[in-house]
Amino acid sequence: MRVTDVNTDKGVRLAIGLDDGWALIDADDAPRSVDDLVRRGNEARRSVERAAAHARQTLDLSPGLCVPIPGKIICIGVNYRRHALETGSAIPTSPVVFGKFTNALVSSGQVVRLPSTAEQYDYEAELGVVIGRRAVAVSEEHALDYVWGYCNCNDISARELQARSTQFTLGKTLDGFLPVGPMLVSSDEVGDPQNLTIQAWLNGELRQDSNTADMVFSVGEVISYVSRYIPLDPGDFIATGTPEGVILGRDPKIWMRAGDVVDVAIQGLGRLTTPLATASW
Repeated sequence: MRVTDVNTDKGVRLAIGLDDGWALIDADDAPRSVDDLVRRGNEARRSVERAAAHARQTLDLSPGLCVPIPGKIICIGVNYRRHALETGSAIPTSPVVFGKFTNALVSSGQVVRLPSTAEQYDYEAELGVVIGRRAVAVSEEHALDYVWGYCNCNDISARELQARSTQFTLGKTLDGFLPVGPMLVSSDEVGDPQNLTIQAWLNGELRQDSNTADMVFSVGEVISYVSRYIPLDPGDFIATGTPEGVILGRDPKIWMRAGDVVDVAIQGLGRLTTPLATASW
């Protein structure tokens, strides 16, 4: 199942991907948004599947936000082996956990504005995970059972703010610094999350070209680890780390600036596009 929100003249509506486009879900018993779909559980999903079976209208649409508004956005740092090598970081022995706030979430195609408070702006293509049911101290073996679906995301970073202290937060959660999309794909359709190509382009130049098999900690390990300390609820979002090819690991380091465009594509998840502009502050 491929879903996203769409802004219509009647407000936010849920759309589902069909073979030849998208269809709005407007059955009375069906959820009205991705947030509603994920939080209402299996019955809501079945109602969408029933509605999709009778959907006739296909739409060429601009997707809105494809994930629920999460109670928690959890990010994992230094989680690809070759990324650790390119940045001179030690390969961690346990997941490096930090957070973003919901002000960072934007949809594919939405302009992200870079404020003058920093200059070292970097991209990070990542596999995003949306939790589908409450997970507390779950085993690695069963951790993927708690995943609703996956999407592309870009953990945009202001490197000098990230390095200002031992806490990453300041450089990670400026407005719009977590683009996601263009769609959320259910876990059954994605299959094994540890065998997906992951790529990023800056202004059309391929910069990141890797596979999720290079993760230090698998998606299942990350969910199991986090759930031992932080209960995960439906709609919570996990960004699972970035592979090699970021600007931080390049020489010379030519940081992103207004006018640049970043694209992220993970196998089966479509293409996330983020234009950059100058902020007014």
